[in-house]
Amino acid sequence: MSWEWISKGILLGLSIAAPVGPISILCIRTTITRGFRTGLYSGLGAATADAVFGILAGLGLTALTAALVNYNIILQVVGGLFICCLGIRSLLRVPAMEAAHSTASPGVLGSYAMTFLLTLSNPMTIIFFLGVFGATGVLLSHKLTDMVFLVTGVFLGSALWWVLLSGAAALLRNKVLEGPFKLSLFNKMSGGVLFVFGVVTLVKSAAVFL
Repeated sequence: MSWEWISKGILLGLSIAAPVGPISILCIRTTITRGFRTGLYSGLGAATADAVFGILAGLGLTALTAALVNYNIILQVVGGLFICCLGIRSLLRVPAMEAAHSTASPGVLGSYAMTFLLTLSNPMTIIFFLGVFGATGVLLSHKLTDMVFLVTGVFLGSALWWVLLSGAAALLRNKVLEGPFKLSLFNKMSGGVLFVFGVVTLVKSAAVFL
């Protein structure tokens, strides 16, 4: 039944999106500094990337999947460096610069594209999908509709998480923005966490060659 596959996908999407990572911090930071709508779009970019990985795994596109996995280290290094840059920018930003940055920001589509590409920089998620799809039986059902319903559920589950996260961050937005000290502290904390995530990604990538 379609609802069975959709419900499985929703649970899978939630399990992928919920663990705290750089995308979560980026979504919270975007929501605090630029509002709920922009923060939500940044999360939906990650949800879309999760759905893309699910489609690649479900359709059995082995050649493309193998190519992404082979370039996994390069993609992770690029993603790690970019996250480090975002962290450093946040650490160095002062509250007086925040308003100017917000007016010059690329908007919701820019936030969506950034998290979409960052999430795609970890193609090993495809391996996770292959394992889960095998366990759920979607790869053995030989029904395209089952895979479509499952991937749709993955997107909905992941999107649900980003709606909840950005909504919670939006509730705290006024408190964070009510004074330069709190905003500066938030910049330092979020920037520091992003930088650490970026460094960890780079270290993991380098460990492959040791």
